[in-house]
Amino acid sequence: MVLRKITMVFLALALTHNASGTASAAQGGFMQWLDDFYVTVAKEGISRATWNSAFTGVIEPDPLVLEKANFQPEFTTPIWDYLDTRVNPLAVEKGRKMAKVHASTLAAVEQKFGIEQSVLLAIWSMESNYGAVLEQPERLFYVPLALATLAYGDPKRRKFARTQLAAALKILQTGEVGRAHLMGSWAGAMGHTQFIPTSYLAYGVDMDGNGRRDIWNSIPDALATAANLLKANGWQKGRPWGYEVKMPAGGEKLKEESKTLAEWAKLGFKRAGGGGFSRLEEKALLKTPAGAQGPAFLMLSNFSVIKRYNNSDSYALAVSLLADRLAGSGGLLVNAWPRPSGSLNAEEKLELQQRLQKLGLYIGEVDGHLGPATEMAIRSYQIQAGLVQDGLPSQNLLKALRR
Repeated sequence: MVLRKITMVFLALALTHNASGTASAAQGGFMQWLDDFYVTVAKEGISRATWNSAFTGVIEPDPLVLEKANFQPEFTTPIWDYLDTRVNPLAVEKGRKMAKVHASTLAAVEQKFGIEQSVLLAIWSMESNYGAVLEQPERLFYVPLALATLAYGDPKRRKFARTQLAAALKILQTGEVGRAHLMGSWAGAMGHTQFIPTSYLAYGVDMDGNGRRDIWNSIPDALATAANLLKANGWQKGRPWGYEVKMPAGGEKLKEESKTLAEWAKLGFKRAGGGGFSRLEEKALLKTPAGAQGPAFLMLSNFSVIKRYNNSDSYALAVSLLADRLAGSGGLLVNAWPRPSGSLNAEEKLELQQRLQKLGLYIGEVDGHLGPATEMAIRSYQIQAGLVQDGLPSQNLLKALRR
């Protein structure tokens, strides 16, 4: 696995993240904060040697971390766009390949923890694109610095970041991983299955038996750690995460209410694809992620367990739908999302990028993420085709490309 060397991290920060006008002031305040925080973690048993190992060379917070903190797609992106980039044919195809490559590991983890392989694959896909993100050092952050930045400069996440930073230092002090391995997301999530430090300490598993819980390099350790979290939080194997439902008139007024499935059925709620509910005594929560005009769901306890991994309805729904598709047991919704008129669905977004790539206009990865590179390719095509140069993906644009 390719990881940024720590010296490269700090060099990159100095060159790209440094705000020249306020650098000295930021450095002074941040360094004082670090000195003060060491007094706190020293009381928790963190040695000066561990502290020095973690923070030698760190002189200022990373503003890119704060920029990332202000944009979290699971809370800011329309649900259909969020799902399009995560539950699509590419994710399913890659997941099925990974299922074959890691069949023995997945089987062993399922047998030990009772978590379906499709669920573990879906989480792995969501968290790191089956490990691909770990091969992109430019997308990784040095976890102690990222957490210190949040603790110092983000009032909303200060308490969380202080707790996670203390936990990250405990991980370093155990010797299970070295400083160079403490790479992760801007919020401190680490490894193939993106565990925050406290969760790593609580649920980390040495599945491959080498004496270390290495979620960065050991796929067995990473998948077992994810399975352990789900098991500990009450996952029920073989039971659904929920049901897509057809609501009776006025049913949307009951959103976020919890009732037994029997009570929902009595009120006129039915499975969108037909059939009945099983275990009518189970409690279910009504969710309408896109309002009354979009799909509605009755969510069961397994959905809540997935949210212990990431407390976002969008995230948990994506994992659930992707797991169903990987298992070959559904994952396709009956009711459509209320997309803007003329917009593209997940398959069409992939097709758009493929067609632009075939014309030599798009040089990025075909992944369904319609970012700046796709917009630039669209504009180039619009110039060639004599179309209005708005850079926007649309049904009309795709039809033109098909012609």
